[in-house]
Amino acid sequence: MNPSRAVDAFVRALEVFADRFAAIEWRWLAAAIACHLLKTACRSRAWRNIVAAAYPDARVRWRDIYGAYIAGVGVNALLPARGGDLVKLYIAKHRIEGATYPTLASTLAVETIFDLVASLALIAWAVRRDALPGLDVIPHLPAFDLNWVIRNPGWAALIAAGLLAAGGLVAWRASRHVAALRQRLGQGLAVLGDWRLYLRAVVTWQAADWGLRIAELSFFLRAFGIDVGLDGALLVQVTQSLSTVIPLTPAGIGTEQALIVYVLRRDASTSVLLSFSVGMKLAVIAVNVAVGFVAIALMLRTLRWRRHVERNEPERARGDGAGT
Repeated sequence: MNPSRAVDAFVRALEVFADRFAAIEWRWLAAAIACHLLKTACRSRAWRNIVAAAYPDARVRWRDIYGAYIAGVGVNALLPARGGDLVKLYIAKHRIEGATYPTLASTLAVETIFDLVASLALIAWAVRRDALPGLDVIPHLPAFDLNWVIRNPGWAALIAAGLLAAGGLVAWRASRHVAALRQRLGQGLAVLGDWRLYLRAVVTWQAADWGLRIAELSFFLRAFGIDVGLDGALLVQVTQSLSTVIPLTPAGIGTEQALIVYVLRRDASTSVLLSFSVGMKLAVIAVNVAVGFVAIALMLRTLRWRRHVERNEPERARGDGAGT
């Protein structure tokens, strides 16, 4: 697919949103943003508890983890392929004494377990309802990342092979320190060794996060005058989960809009759905970027975080050794 088609489709969606801007119910929009901010707090609390289990002798403050988390969210709103996770790991490493990148990276893997189960359950529910587009429909949706993979399987396979090769190279270079690397990766999974702690300190917060996600989507739908109830909010969550499977665009822009128009096509007009999907995306991106870059400024005392990395990493590397 020509990427310009996806860009044109998103631009048209922006124009539709601009035309319907005056119809937004701001009280519901404010409620949605409040839920969005609360869910980031719940999410970061779960991650803090995972990290604390990995470093039981270190002081792991929630405010440090929260700052790292929302900084990463802010960067992810602007960069594809979850580039903000690198910022998240960098800030967390510099706020926790003795922390290493392999351990922190594995704590992020633990964080995805509940999300994976919840997402798969919702996708299975949507499939049973025959709510998702089939393979015969997907190529006709104006979504660059999905269409590109389907229409260019050779290039997609080549890119996947390149990523695997890069991962293999990293593993080979780390092979001299396999025992240390394995220990550090396993350290990040420590919370899974105590299922009661995992359920109490992680799953509880992540369940609250998912509840706030659905509430947030319900409020966004109301803000744009779309009355679809709980089922509609759940379907929008499914589209968000699917749009992050292949993160070739920042925040899943394009794919999410196309899927929303499809799954809710019987409940509202295309113009209303485009206005909702683009308006919601713009609001979330604006909030994420604002709080994220405030967090970067406060945590690193600069917005030029790459300069901060260049200034501090050489000293840390000498102290941490090759296993970091």
